[in-house]
Parts: sequence; C-alpha cells; structure tokens
Amino acid sequence: MTLQSQPVLTDTVGEDTTDSAAELAAIVGPVTIHLPGDPGYDEARRLWNTAVDLAPAAIAEPTTPAEVSAVVTASRELGLKVAPVSTGHNAGPLVQHDLASTVLLKLSSMTAVEVDPSAAMAKVQGGALWGDVIDAAGAHGLACLHGSSPDVGVGGYLLGGGIFLYARRLGMATSSLTAVEIVLADGELVRADRTQHQSLFWALRGGGGSFGIVTSFEFSLYPLATVHAGMMVWDIDDAERVVRAWAEWAPEAPKEITTSMRILNLPQSPDIPEEVGGRPVVCMDGAVLADEGRAASILAPLRQLSPRVDTFAQVPPSSIARLHMDPLGPTPVTANTALLGRLTDEAVDAFLARAGPGTEHSLLSAELRQLGGALARRHPDGGALSRLDGSLLLFAAAIADTPENEARGRMDAAELVRSLSPWSTGRRYLNFAEAPVDVGDNYGEREWLTLTCVKSAYDPGNVFAANHPVPPAQS
Repeated sequence: MTLQSQPVLTDTVGEDTTDSAAELAAIVGPVTIHLPGDPGYDEARRLWNTAVDLAPAAIAEPTTPAEVSAVVTASRELGLKVAPVSTGHNAGPLVQHDLASTVLLKLSSMTAVEVDPSAAMAKVQGGALWGDVIDAAGAHGLACLHGSSPDVGVGGYLLGGGIFLYARRLGMATSSLTAVEIVLADGELVRADRTQHQSLFWALRGGGGSFGIVTSFEFSLYPLATVHAGMMVWDIDDAERVVRAWAEWAPEAPKEITTSMRILNLPQSPDIPEEVGGRPVVCMDGAVLADEGRAASILAPLRQLSPRVDTFAQVPPSSIARLHMDPLGPTPVTANTALLGRLTDEAVDAFLARAGPGTEHSLLSAELRQLGGALARRHPDGGALSRLDGSLLLFAAAIADTPENEARGRMDAAELVRSLSPWSTGRRYLNFAEAPVDVGDNYGEREWLTLTCVKSAYDPGNVFAANHPVPPAQS
C-alpha cells in the first residue's frame, strides 16, 4: 500500500453527486448498485433497525473481496465516501454523515462461515450472522463469543467490542480475533494480524469501522460442549427486592457467571415465551461457565429470591442463541445507554422510579447488564477496547413503529439514562449507542490518540464513514 498516493478528501462534496453515483454503477461493472429512483433502492436501504431512514447516494452489494475493492476504489476516485454495514443493528449514527455523497456498502451477501475444529478457529466473511457461526461451531462441540441474537452481524459486533453471556469469564469477543482481511482506502486487500499491519489490527479490535472494509474475520472458538444457562422470572411487583438484591450481588459475583437483569414489557407473541409475554415482568437471563455443582452454588443467592420461573440447566451452547429474546429483525427500535458504576440503594430507587411497578413508560426493556470479571481487566494482548469502564451496562429500548412511538420511546429511554447519570462513569459501550455521540469520550486519552493516528496512516482522506467515526489525527 502506498499511503502517499491517496488523495485527501474533505467533507465537502462534488457539485453533482448524482452523476458520480451513476458513474460508479458504470465503473464497477458486475457489482449490484442501487441508485435513488431505481426499483430496488428502497428495499436495499432497509436495514435491521427499520426506524433508521438512510438515503445514500448509492447502495453497493458486493459478493467478493475483489468487488468490495472495486467499489471502494471507484468511490474514492469519484469523491464519494463509503459507509460499511452488515445487518444495520447499529446504523442509526450514520445519519451524522452527508449521505448524499456516501455509498452504503452492504456486506449482507458475503456470509460464508468456515470452522477448523482441530485449531478451534473460525473464519467468516464480513456479512456473516452469529446464528450461522453458532451452528457451525456447535457441530464440533465448540462455542463462539456471540451476540444476544442469532441475527446480529459478526462484523459490527466484533469491531465494536462484543459482549454477551460469556464475557465476564472470557472477555470481549474482539480480544478473540486473530486476523482480519480488509480492503483499505486505496482498494488494496491486506491481512492484518499480530505480525503484519499490527497497528491496524490493534485499532480494528474495538475501534470500529473507520479504517476499511473487513471482508473476513478469523477468531478463536472455545471447547464448550455444554453451559449452565437459562432465565429466572419474577412478577413486576417483586421488582424492588429482586433488582436491589441483584444489584448488590452482581459486582462481586464469581467471574464464571454473566447475567442481565431486565424489566420487560413484551407483547404476547408466538416468538416470546408465555412466562414473559403480555405483561410487565422482571427477568434475569445468564450463563455460568462451570459444572452443574459449581453453577448451583453460584446461582444459590438468586434462587433465594424465589423466582416463579427458573429454567437454568446444563444445555448445549446453541440453545442460548435466543435466550435474551431480542426481536428477530427487521425491527423499528430506539434506545439509549450508559456505563454505570456500582448501584447504591438510591440508584436502584431511580431505576425503579422510571421503569418499575406502576410507572407509565413505553420501554420494551430496561436492562442492567452485568460487567466486571474479565471485562474489568485490560487484555494483555488486546486491541483498542479490551475492557469496559463500569460495573453495569444500562440499556433502554422501545419500539419505534410510528413517529409518535419513536418520539415517546426516545424520550423515555433518555429519561431513564438521565435519572441514573449520577452513577454513570461518563462513558458508553458504543455498540449500544444508537445515536451520534462524541466517540473520543469513550476511550482513554492514549487509545484515542492512537486510533486517530492509525486513521491518518490508513485513511488520511477519510473515505470511510463509520457509525461511530474516528477522524484522522489533527496535524
């Protein structure tokens, strides 16, 4: 790669980006390109979160790394930016870019998954879904550090960190990355790992999608034939004693267990267990990476809270792909989030005052996700983000199927986050940030400076428009 040969682009756009987009379609040949007004354009711009309304200059759907390279090269030469997406779970922040001069590059046609059971490794294309990886790994008695739903994309999840029900024991998913193949701003496809393009590999592990288009990921799998996992459910009237007890227990709980405590208001649906659908409930789901005896000991304090439903048992890892009951997309969602320190009694009071029994709100879920354990320690060979600053992650989500519901949900989610701001660490987990934020505030000063320097080295022209963008370093 010859970095010096790349023209430096600014945030200004050409006089006629419509012509540039049309020219792009002519240049890249066999790649599927949708332009505004084309019959397939509106369907192509529909992402997992259907509340996000993006109107890019063009939408490209490559099927190979060579086609990705062709789209990136042509876009750069035409003065267009490139915004990568796989599923669009966290696409909302893309609205901060000038999409009239941006090509939305969808990787959803690149979904191949390969598992090497002898090495306990997976290699997946940039648009792969976690459900496919879970199944492929499980066939060999292996597990992956997947997201909370099988239709979450591997790419965005890994580039932003990646946490779910194994995280307190095994750390952030991005720390299990061993290599990526990535198309750079000049169109070159390179491999980045611990021996080549090391600074880029560091930045990609938690720094997001600002540095190129990752066409494949290689990561470690784990020999887990079974895990002890399930959910406990209580009536909403039990929220005060249950949430308070859990908030006291969670920070010092053994690292083998990772849980999520939620107040849920789910509709009745064939896709939702009847124990939690149709009425507000308190629900804790989780996994324990231990044998049955050890798991029972760890869960004992929670069982003393007398849940009316308790499904925890030794199960195959593939069975927990839908444990969290996230909506299977496409779904219109609005949300807000914060990282919290230890919750005092006053903090629990604030949480319950917004989402507890008798409150009027539109939230589908008010979630407190347990952090700590391996997530509290910097990984010795990790990347830009290998730990999270906080004891708990707050995430509030609502359905945004109409403008009125979107406005109400956004307000209710923001109010819940605001009410807990005295206990916030001041940072967010960006994979859960569904609106534009100050990205630099969520990294340490040294990490942020390094990220901007890597951006300057690999994309000085700022070709790539990420949902949580890292700008080139100030000269």
